[in-house]
Formats: sequence, structure tokens, C-alpha cells
Amino acid sequence: MSRSLALSLAITDLLFLAYWSLALLSQTGVVAIPAELMYAGYDNPRVVAWNWSFFPLDLAFSVTGLMAVRASRRGDPAWRPLALISLTLTVVAGLMAVAYWAILREFDPSWFLPNLALVAWPFVFLPGLVCDLAGPSQGEAA
Repeated sequence: MSRSLALSLAITDLLFLAYWSLALLSQTGVVAIPAELMYAGYDNPRVVAWNWSFFPLDLAFSVTGLMAVRASRRGDPAWRPLALISLTLTVVAGLMAVAYWAILREFDPSWFLPNLALVAWPFVFLPGLVCDLAGPSQGEAA
């Protein structure tokens, strides 16, 4: 695994784990987050439910991404499929959020741009990773 992929996965995944930890602390009233830092409709139960619907997806890409980094450090070739899963789920999560905010025509840069980044940055690594996993094409020596 390249250093840039490991760093990108680790940063994204740790930030998402921190986000969900903070969301849980906020939801349970342990911490108060200023309204200006929240997303539109953060006090609407349906929007809160929509936000929490991302939790399993975000947790899945974070855990598989960190597992990929760990496997790579151990020299375990399982890092490739784990990274592919993580990157794919990252794109999906970002695209779902971008679509939601675009449908509502809410383009607050503080929420829209980070989600757009989640859609874009994995494509820096996905083509090479898919080629690596595909192995030599038919007719080439293995």
C-alpha cells in the first residue's frame, strides 16, 4: 500500500470515528455543539434519523479502511480487497450525502464540500487497486 493511500484512509477513517463519537456525545447531551457548526435541519427528527442512517455505512468504511492499513503494515495481501471495500463504501456514503444536499439545493460549503471530497478522493486510488486485484490480463504470463 502506498504511503499516500495509507495516510488518506487513516485520516478519513479516524475523522469519521471522531465525528460519530462526537455525534453520540451530542445526541446523549454530554456535549453541546454550537448550532452554527451543525448541518441544516439538525433539530428535525427526520433529518437526525437520516444522518444516523449513515452510521453503519460510515462505520463499515472506517473499520475496513483501518483494517486495510493494518494488514498492509503486516504484509498481508488482504489489504487490497479491504481497501477496495473501504474506498467503494466511502464513495457511496459521500455520493448519498451529496445527492441529498443537492436535492434540497443546500450547498453549504461546510457540509457539501467534505462530502464531495469523499466522492472524489477514492478515485485517485481505485483504478490502480482494481488493476492490482485483477492481476495479469488473459494472455499475459502470470
